[in-house]
Amino acid sequence: MMVSVEAIESYRSQGYYLHREPLFTPVRLDALQAIFEEHLAGRGAKRSDELDTPHFEDSRLLDFLLDPQVLDLVEAFIGPNIGLFSSHFICKEPRVGRRTPWHEDSAYWAGKFDRLDQLVTIWLALDDTDQENGCMGVIPGTHRNGFSAYAEVADSQDSTFGTEIAAGSFDENQAVWFELKRGQCSLHDARIIHGAPANRSDRRRCGYTMRYFALDMRFNPAAAPGHRLWHARGENLAGNDFIVR
Repeated sequence: MMVSVEAIESYRSQGYYLHREPLFTPVRLDALQAIFEEHLAGRGAKRSDELDTPHFEDSRLLDFLLDPQVLDLVEAFIGPNIGLFSSHFICKEPRVGRRTPWHEDSAYWAGKFDRLDQLVTIWLALDDTDQENGCMGVIPGTHRNGFSAYAEVADSQDSTFGTEIAAGSFDENQAVWFELKRGQCSLHDARIIHGAPANRSDRRRCGYTMRYFALDMRFNPAAAPGHRLWHARGENLAGNDFIVR
């Protein structure tokens, strides 16, 4: 999978990239969708946006997370030494899907790594996603900071997080909205400001986040007890503790 030099340079300066080519073949995407539907149906008391780290219990997902084509895409942005950090099915049901407050992933992951500059998230669309059904948006270039001031949300029942970046910290009018067709994906730096509105449409909005880090970064197990990492590709330069598949 080829990514242009211009795309890589844009990612480094703006903090995101939209990949318009299908990440998986239609057959593979249907298989991943079927796994997601199983998890959604069996979620119990969890909300549909709370299906975090499903690959911990469902090894079938590793075939997608560690797929060579996926790792080729990741490698273009963080280099050839890659660890699998996490994954998350995030589903916003029609009319009741909660908003994702403006935040930086780095603010929630502080202390889990010795640094956060080579951590990338793939957001794979399992449904068509647009502003009407609550697609993600980013504030370009804000990955150069990565640690904003936060305040409690006023609408805790309708938000996926209890805190959000304090009002006035950035210009929401600068947002770039990630409108994606099913099977397309976006990539974003862990430090960029991003969020998503509530889904008030009649259409579901589901994505699968796939998170990776460069292996010259050191993970701190004490900051995330029980969290598991997979060695995806290349050399384990920082000597992280992995499950080797």
